[in-house]
Amino acid sequence: MDEVRPTSGAQTPGLASLFPPGLQAIYGECRRLYPDQANPLQVTAIVKYWLGGPDPLDYISMYRNVGCPAQDIQEHWHYVSFGLSDLYGDNRVHEFTGAEGGSGFGFELTFRLKREVGETAPPTWPAELMQGLARYVFQSENTFCSGDHVSWHSPLDNSESRIQHMLLTEDPQMQPVQTPFGTVSFLQIVGVCTEELQAAQQWNGQGILELLRGVHVAGGPWLITDMRRGETIFDIDPHLQQERVDQGIETEGSNLSGVSAKCVWDDLSRPPEDEEDSRSICIGSQPRRLSDKDTEQIREALRKGLEFNSKAALPPINTQRQSHERPQQSMGHLQSQQYERSRKDSLESESSAAIVPHELVRTRQLESVHLKFNQESGTLLPLCLRGRLLHGRHFTYKSINGDTAITFVSTGVEGAFATEEHPYAAHGPWLQILLTEEFVEQMLGDLQELNTREETKLPKEYSWPEKKLKISVLPDSVFDNPLQ
Repeated sequence: MDEVRPTSGAQTPGLASLFPPGLQAIYGECRRLYPDQANPLQVTAIVKYWLGGPDPLDYISMYRNVGCPAQDIQEHWHYVSFGLSDLYGDNRVHEFTGAEGGSGFGFELTFRLKREVGETAPPTWPAELMQGLARYVFQSENTFCSGDHVSWHSPLDNSESRIQHMLLTEDPQMQPVQTPFGTVSFLQIVGVCTEELQAAQQWNGQGILELLRGVHVAGGPWLITDMRRGETIFDIDPHLQQERVDQGIETEGSNLSGVSAKCVWDDLSRPPEDEEDSRSICIGSQPRRLSDKDTEQIREALRKGLEFNSKAALPPINTQRQSHERPQQSMGHLQSQQYERSRKDSLESESSAAIVPHELVRTRQLESVHLKFNQESGTLLPLCLRGRLLHGRHFTYKSINGDTAITFVSTGVEGAFATEEHPYAAHGPWLQILLTEEFVEQMLGDLQELNTREETKLPKEYSWPEKKLKISVLPDSVFDNPLQ
């Protein structure tokens, strides 16, 4: 449980030595913006994460920002997290790797919420929202970058609001800070409606963020979230969909290079009882883990994606920690579940379960495969095909329930282990599928019903016998309760 209290002492220069350097660096940036709010209200974890508590963020500070009417910026509450970066430098939460690169995960979260008339204190529900996102980051080790989206499927404040999803962007005021433990940047959460999320998925998050900045009631220049907003930017200006989003998809494709999702795959080339099968695919089975090198390559593919003006290529396998630089492509995070496992447990389970050395996991060519997605992941298949593969790019589904990964690649992507001769290839639980442009066009016609926003009756099955490919779209319960 969290408690709300004013901060005390941390802002006093004479007491700076009492506070960890990482904490002081973030406090310093907050003091620069709010010199007259030395002791803001703060939500703090009663039992710290490093003592076994459930909340990864030690603190969330809450400031009153008066805005700037001359710049069309309304008054709002400004929330800042402490804990995704390394606050202490003693390995209690994050492994200390030096001052180069990112501190901890390399960022902290912020959020700007419109201040309602008569409101004298900031609502505390954003703190739990930020804790939920932090649990996801710690459990999955998937970091956020500007332009990413989070599909939440519930009003952010548990009301009846249409604001049910999030985009991420750089905080417009807070500057990156250098700490003894690395650099910390500040990523702002922006609440959006379902239609805006879908547009970000189909086109790109940065483009939708720019449209939101241009509409006062939808956020304005500083992207302030108004939970009472009842209209999408497309309701307010219907021309935005056709003139900006649809045109952008047609000319640029999508810059969404992958999503964390509910998905599995089956190798239909082998009998299920084959114990030598290294696939991570049978629901209810115990899969082998992805090797560290495979994991790094998938993360690089998801985080950096493709350069727009160069030939498409999957990043080479490397063992270096992934960069926190702003990516060319965005990443989607398709879940709203709350994670309770600690990062320490996750890391220990990874090392203990990596029973097959990377060098011994051979790449296997498969004759026939069966892909399984939940409904939300399935609805992104047309985006994957039209917005990515037809533009010579790739798209990855990374399972949130295990190490399964499915990467679709076009014939123009270099560095893939799937080829035109062997279009289905697996490296442990990582499956790559190479699709020709002709087959992509055929699949788009067959999957047309997935483009609709209406609920599809499940399960749905699509099969291309001549290509030995089968796709099923299944209810969430199949993935949430795999043994049932």
